[in-house]
Amino acid sequence: MPIARRRFLLAALLPVLTVGATGVLAVATGQQTSAEATASQEQSPDVALTASTTSGSVVQIVAHPDDDLFFMNPDLSRSLSAGLQLTTVYLTSGEADGRNEANGAGAKDPEQPADRAHYAEARQNGIRCAYAQMVTGDRTSAWKRTVIPTAGGGQAELDVLMARPQVNLVWLQMREARNPTAENPDSLRGLWNGKIPALGAQLTSATPVKQQSTYTKDQVVRSIAGLLALYKPTTIRMQDPTPGRYHDTGKYTDHQDHMYGARFVQAAIAAYAAQVTDRPRFSVQNYLGYHNGTLPHALDPQTAETKIGFLKTYAWLDHENYCGSPSGCGDRKVASSPTGRNWAQSLRYARADNTSWLAAGTGGRLYAFAALDGQMAVWTRPGAGGTGGGAAAGSPGAAWTGPDLLPGTGIDPGASTARLPDGRIAVLATRTVLGPGPADYRREIVYAVQSAPGGPFGPWQSLGTPEGTDDEGTSSISAPSAAVSPDGRLTVYVRDSRRTLRAREQQPDGVFGAWQHLGGEDLQSDPVTAVDASGRRQVYATTTKSVLAWTQPTPGAPLQGPFPTGLPATTVPLSAAAEGAGVRLYFRRPDSGVVRTALVTAGTGKPQVSSVAEAGGRAGYGAVGVAGRLLSGRADTGTVGTTGLGGPPAWTESQMLYAGAPAGILEPSGATTTAVLGLDADLHITTTPPNTPTPRTPWHRALPPK
Repeated sequence: MPIARRRFLLAALLPVLTVGATGVLAVATGQQTSAEATASQEQSPDVALTASTTSGSVVQIVAHPDDDLFFMNPDLSRSLSAGLQLTTVYLTSGEADGRNEANGAGAKDPEQPADRAHYAEARQNGIRCAYAQMVTGDRTSAWKRTVIPTAGGGQAELDVLMARPQVNLVWLQMREARNPTAENPDSLRGLWNGKIPALGAQLTSATPVKQQSTYTKDQVVRSIAGLLALYKPTTIRMQDPTPGRYHDTGKYTDHQDHMYGARFVQAAIAAYAAQVTDRPRFSVQNYLGYHNGTLPHALDPQTAETKIGFLKTYAWLDHENYCGSPSGCGDRKVASSPTGRNWAQSLRYARADNTSWLAAGTGGRLYAFAALDGQMAVWTRPGAGGTGGGAAAGSPGAAWTGPDLLPGTGIDPGASTARLPDGRIAVLATRTVLGPGPADYRREIVYAVQSAPGGPFGPWQSLGTPEGTDDEGTSSISAPSAAVSPDGRLTVYVRDSRRTLRAREQQPDGVFGAWQHLGGEDLQSDPVTAVDASGRRQVYATTTKSVLAWTQPTPGAPLQGPFPTGLPATTVPLSAAAEGAGVRLYFRRPDSGVVRTALVTAGTGKPQVSSVAEAGGRAGYGAVGVAGRLLSGRADTGTVGTTGLGGPPAWTESQMLYAGAPAGILEPSGATTTAVLGLDADLHITTTPPNTPTPRTPWHRALPPK
């Protein structure tokens, strides 16, 4: 099914090559980046085993000042500490009601009149101070503020940290909605939905920008795409374009500016990918917003404390005028609660936090999948009889090829896989459809299957969505998970907008039946599936307080459930792996990040659940990859780490930050291969021999750099 593109994306080619004069580019990019230095160091004959380090460049795009501090940290501070070229783009000025008060909403100081220009300036000052502290340790470290043209015909403020010119802040200074949920035509939401022809600016009091720009929908898209063309990121961080609604109130679960700003970013990314050829490949990472406040804390206390410290700087907690600005040095609204509404103690990815994107084909062949440039990329390691230098084909050290991009755009971050009985691989994802009008926007579930074992993948096929329209909540469907029957038919599971489990089953003639309601409530995660040694299918999903199970009493029987497992609350991401007569679940403990595990055994009636054990891997956040007894995940430093099940409490860490979640495969030889997608948009792997608790090789690129 081809993707309908918005008419405004088919306008004239982006005038991006003229954005940013040579002098601006020199200031914006600074000296040789760590990515370039790493690449130059890795041009050696032994490059395949050169240890991976954090490399690449990052562009973050958020609606308001502080969205990055609340929802993208500690990923943000760790990227800065790694020395990456990092740019954050703020779409609106975040002017709110124009009162820089610390007493909370509704408590108005009659002696302080509303002044949106000065309040927006104070928020800018707070952001600059927080970034300076994250990078240099000195919140007063100097910035250079200049003006650059945008590809949409307006002007933006560019702030460059003088002590680290690779760190840039770009301010488009559009007007914000001034209310999290109430409909206001003069907003990103109104502009996206065609309620207004153009959105005006809210310039800050001290900005060097003097032009009062207005932006049409097309101009917003062009402006964002032009900034992507200027900075050429390998990782794009953005907010959640599809957070869904609370069905009891009908209100969005996130700020409307977060949601609609992210939809503009999606459209801009699609334009950038289609129209700019002189660029590196890139991945996209979505971050959960306000909904974090309703879920268990995902960060350990030390990491949360550091994050809150940066928020306190932004909040101008000491109220001293160390920045020399008459507008103030930060956002006093945050000063009364630097944790926000329970946001600061968590970081969660709205997409790409599952661990089933690495798959084993026939004869030792492996496949790894990730969304790059809005398409599904696939890397392949040859099987027995394949080609490739180095180790024997089909062995953990064999050469990889790729990435090859499957035809079709709009693929969202994250992929899951299923292996058919004949050895063919199916890859599944969600796809964003940017239709000709606002009402045509939707997410749908798609899959592609190999034509033969080891052969090419066929075209994407759409399973649609269990939702009716975007207003009903298409936005909040999860990533899909699939199970395969002995005769090769797929059943696809997804969490719907009402946070219940839905399934669509392939019939013997190959046609999929209607979406089934499988029940449950309060489901938070992507569902995970596994098949035990008896051939019984099991499906699991986390809730705010526990984990629910659906199981087959006998192979081939209809799923029963949902059954309560009695497991404790988790930080949400869940992994499952068959083990003997049961399925072992892996998850993290709230307020800790320690990996925990329990074995669930299905039967007639309620499944039996073992006691919960600590699995190793101290602190960190995000999903846990499983390959036999080897676990992989994000350590408390943010780098990818490994540990053995029941092994030392600390991770064996790498030197590399990464996107999404790790994935692992236990190979027939007993060896394991574990993979991550780096911030450089490259595949990185490590291998472990049989009966070895730790990897034999350092994390390294699956393919040498070109």
